[in-house]
Amino acid sequence: MEFRNLGRTGVKVSVLCLGTMMFGEHTSEDDSMDIIDSAIDKGINFLDTANIYPGPGILPSRGRSEEIVGKALKRNRKRSRMVLATKVFFPMADDDPNARGGHRRHIIEECDASLRRLQTDYIDLYYIHRPSSDIPIDETLRALDDLIHAGKVRYIGSSTFAAWQIVDSLWAAKELGTNRFVCEQPPYNLLDRRIERELVPMAQTYGLAIVTWSPLAGGFLTGKYHRDNAPSKETRIGRGNWSVDPHFSDSAFNVSEVIKAISQKKGCTPSQFAIAWCTRQTGITSPIIGPRNMEQLEDNLQAVNVEVTDEDRVQINAVSYPGGVIVPYYEADFGPHRFRW
Repeated sequence: MEFRNLGRTGVKVSVLCLGTMMFGEHTSEDDSMDIIDSAIDKGINFLDTANIYPGPGILPSRGRSEEIVGKALKRNRKRSRMVLATKVFFPMADDDPNARGGHRRHIIEECDASLRRLQTDYIDLYYIHRPSSDIPIDETLRALDDLIHAGKVRYIGSSTFAAWQIVDSLWAAKELGTNRFVCEQPPYNLLDRRIERELVPMAQTYGLAIVTWSPLAGGFLTGKYHRDNAPSKETRIGRGNWSVDPHFSDSAFNVSEVIKAISQKKGCTPSQFAIAWCTRQTGITSPIIGPRNMEQLEDNLQAVNVEVTDEDRVQINAVSYPGGVIVPYYEADFGPHRFRW
């Protein structure tokens, strides 16, 4: 397993980060814990979760992923060697307007709740899960800085912030004398390369790590979908209204089919090539893999052995344009609250 610096911190993280959004809903507790154990045994030292996981719209299950991660790390006694990341922002109660957002009250309350669920004394990397236009960034930074000084958090990061919002936060941190963001977590895959325009150059300039989510575009780039066939109800896209899903376009299938052709020549799976491509892109620290079962984990881990050549990049760039986007947004529905990014 290759290890890279988490931005300018000097902390070393594995080139693949294990995401846990599936745990507690699509993956049972026992299977989830086995996946965590296996990933650690294979060299992964970077785990990503969030207080909202396993997902939006599932109020009784919010926090379940953190609970499972905490149990797994207690069972295998590997907490001290792990870089553990979690997040705060989204609603944790549908009937309380203060149980959401990037304000001091919610951040501090949810940090304590995450620590209890994770059965740990500290969080290595604490993300603000989304930006907020109605909460000044200094309110957010002061709360996060207090958590660092209290020893509850070691580093802080942002998720799905625009480049200008991160630069604004860096300026505010300098003016206030607080700790600054060391990491940004954006979506990035062969259907969505928008971060190459501004975010990646900004991160390189200011020394931020980039830990990307959805390297397989919600599973579309695994090769299991076909241009002329409706997706199985067992798949993530098939469970929704696939006929209007932006993945199901000629442009998206053009990318998928090129990936299939390249991976066939290399003797790897489309998933492995798509993940490997992310790991070899300029400025990327670690893509987050989100396996639902052990088979998917074992497949994804082999991406570290896949070479991406200049010839591969030429073929890819012919259908997936640098800085371009084919699937324009992701969407989350929290009952009456809908977020697009």
